[in-house]
Amino acid sequence: MIVLSSPMSSVVRTSRGILPPSGFGSYRSPTAGASGPFGHSESEFNDNDEVELLSVSWNQDYGCFAAGTSHGFRIYNCDPFKETFRRDLKSGGFGIVEMLFRCNILALVGGKANTQYPPNKVIIWDDHQSRCIGEFSFRSDVRAVKLRRDRIVVVLEHKIYVYNFMDLKLLHQIETVANPRGLCCLSHNLNTSVLACPGLRRGQVRVEHFGLNMTKLIKAHDSQLSCITLTMDGLLLATASTRGTLIRIFNTMDGTQLQEVRRGVDRADIYSIALSPNVQWLSVSSDKGTVHIFSLRVRVIGEDLAIATDSGTAKSPALFYQNSSTSLDALISPSTGANPGSSLSFMKGVLPKYFSSEWSFAQFHFPESTQFIAAFASQNTVIIVGMDGSFYRCSFDPVNGGEMVQQEYFRFLKTESRPR
Repeated sequence: MIVLSSPMSSVVRTSRGILPPSGFGSYRSPTAGASGPFGHSESEFNDNDEVELLSVSWNQDYGCFAAGTSHGFRIYNCDPFKETFRRDLKSGGFGIVEMLFRCNILALVGGKANTQYPPNKVIIWDDHQSRCIGEFSFRSDVRAVKLRRDRIVVVLEHKIYVYNFMDLKLLHQIETVANPRGLCCLSHNLNTSVLACPGLRRGQVRVEHFGLNMTKLIKAHDSQLSCITLTMDGLLLATASTRGTLIRIFNTMDGTQLQEVRRGVDRADIYSIALSPNVQWLSVSSDKGTVHIFSLRVRVIGEDLAIATDSGTAKSPALFYQNSSTSLDALISPSTGANPGSSLSFMKGVLPKYFSSEWSFAQFHFPESTQFIAAFASQNTVIIVGMDGSFYRCSFDPVNGGEMVQQEYFRFLKTESRPR
């Protein structure tokens, strides 16, 4: 291995000839006696053993999710739901498991009890080769890792490092306000390279358009940020604060606020925000035991068309409309959307602000004591994963909204269905 020095006394170890994966096939099942830290046979562990769930995270297109456990990690396919892959480790588990779409590359960060991989080290693991192809060590614990095809992003509490996937060279360093949640998100379209993270002030979001060499600072909230997410092209941003009452959607090119919706009146801890691929819906999960679905009024122009530029290359349609016009008229649909508002909104000059807010269009309820993250699947369905080891698939009526209907439930650590 080559050992490279890096700022802040971080250490990067990399194998020669690393290349980011060009294909995105499914995971291969591990073989008994495979080399590396997961070299023992899976048969030494079974679902009856004591396994603690340390983390859950979606892959970039929400088709799979990874579960970090006290004995390793497991990968699950969402539709149809099934466990597709696992690796078990005797020396401890992983508090962070980040997938790269469906390919064989993962970023792993050990849990507190991991004797082999401490929580201040990132392992880039190639499971096809059953070996570590890169390693990053830092002075403080890693809060999050984000991957795209050409970048590796490591989030510490006060700093973010951006590395090139090809050779693991450091490209950017970003200072942030205290970020214990590890808030950071990336675009995943090939023709846009966007990163969003907390800025240096409370409630501020810093947006880096790397391809345009442009930084945008957005004053999103008065309180500290609790959750942020980007669309796949990185041109729309949704945010929530630690108050957890309002979710705001911004144009990342000029920082314009496009829409504001209300989860509730009482303070809440927001666990996840997701935007549907067609930018028609937004989901929010919180410690109130509810997933809320909101109708978005953001206009998507020509989503199936490519716009040719003077040079003959193609731009994404989203990039075209964001660059060509950043006014509210261009980005917000004339339709008011399907979110219900208060019948007293005509008195908004007298009544508190929340009486005229846009409220959720559809909802799903579950136990308040568990942390859940939600995302969108196909055909007006939402998938929900809980830290109690549960998986839900729910559908909502796109016309009338209301309470969502549960379609599936699995206890994924044991992969058995709950009796109806």
